[in-house]
Amino acid sequence: MTEDDLDRNRRHFLTVATLATGAIGAGMVAIPFLSSLKPSARAQALGAPVEVPLGSMQPGELVRVLWRGRLVFVLRRTEEMLANLATVVDELRDPDSEVLEQQPDYAANDTRSVRPEYLVVEGSCTHLGCAPLEDFEVRPAEGWGGGFFCPCHGSKFDLAGRVFKGVPAPTNLRVPPHRFVRDDLILIGQDTGAA
Repeated sequence: MTEDDLDRNRRHFLTVATLATGAIGAGMVAIPFLSSLKPSARAQALGAPVEVPLGSMQPGELVRVLWRGRLVFVLRRTEEMLANLATVVDELRDPDSEVLEQQPDYAANDTRSVRPEYLVVEGSCTHLGCAPLEDFEVRPAEGWGGGFFCPCHGSKFDLAGRVFKGVPAPTNLRVPPHRFVRDDLILIGQDTGAA
């Protein structure tokens, strides 16, 4: 082997070694960078569906949960509450829930729910995002059949989350995607396979 052949072999070895080291180094730099693009566990949890057990809920009881940083009301309506829904239809701005963005197709009905007994709505007034309070006491003398009242600006919603006429809120309360996993468990945030 000549001196030139030895130099050429060394240069080739050094070139290959340098390229391999550079490729490994680039990979080591890329791994943390690519990992930083993945959502954090906290961000994943904020977007994750929320399970709401219904087994211990009594008729007339309201449960509040957080889903994606939003307050969600789950109300187990009584037979009386369901009967009162029909008595206020003439006083509602959108009784037939015609604003399609306010609820999934499976909740575009008189009760705005998958199962009439359970109402699932976001607890955020559609006027300025305040949290409405529940007022389920029926007061016929005042023309109130029970529902949700926003104390900030006076918006009122019935027991299906439908907005009354003449209040600042422009639309019904939103119905988030949800489904019944079992008879005693609702999954909020996912509606694939809604029953």
